[in-house]
Amino acid sequence: MDIIIQSLGFKAGETLEAFIREKVSGFKNDHIVRANVTLFMGANNDPENNYCEIRLEVPGNDHFIKKRSQYFETSVSECVDVLAQMLNKNKDIQVDRRQAKAIEVQDALLQGETDNDEIELEDVVK
Repeated sequence: MDIIIQSLGFKAGETLEAFIREKVSGFKNDHIVRANVTLFMGANNDPENNYCEIRLEVPGNDHFIKKRSQYFETSVSECVDVLAQMLNKNKDIQVDRRQAKAIEVQDALLQGETDNDEIELEDVVK
């Protein structure tokens, strides 16, 4: 997974970039192609004006989250936590779909509604 870090309007230090790489590389998903991390400061009137945006590029729809807080580290941590929940939810949905498909195939086999020639081993194994 590629991690691209952009800081708009300031130069991010090496410790901040190392922190971001450590947090984002913690995602255990082989389908993530790239993580785009953008850091920027908002209006000076607001004490909590440090923004972090993370876009995870995955096949299908990308995952995007934007958080703000007083420190960039806090914003990054909040983004990573929310993205981890999103990834787990999508994984659960995919597993449920696969299991529902397998149950349908098993039920069809048990009821004898289909011939053995129509159902391939790949359908049963998935």
